[in-house]
Amino acid sequence: MFQGLRAQRLLALFALGWALLNFPLLGLWDRDLTVFGVPLLPVGVFVGWAVLIALMAWVVEKRE
Repeated sequence: MFQGLRAQRLLALFALGWALLNFPLLGLWDRDLTVFGVPLLPVGVFVGWAVLIALMAWVVEKRE
C-alpha cells in the first residue's frame, strides 16, 4: 500500500504533525510570554503548522 520513499516521508510528517499538535508538546508552549503582543501558544502552533505545510510541499514537489 505505502510504497516508495515519498509515501514514507509523508507518513513520517504525519506522525511528526500528530506529535507536534498533541497535548504534551503543546504544554511546553503554554507560558506567560508574548511575541509581538501575541501569546506564545498560538504563535508556536501556527509556526509549527506552517513548517509542516512547507515540509509537505517540499516532499510532494521534489523530483525523484
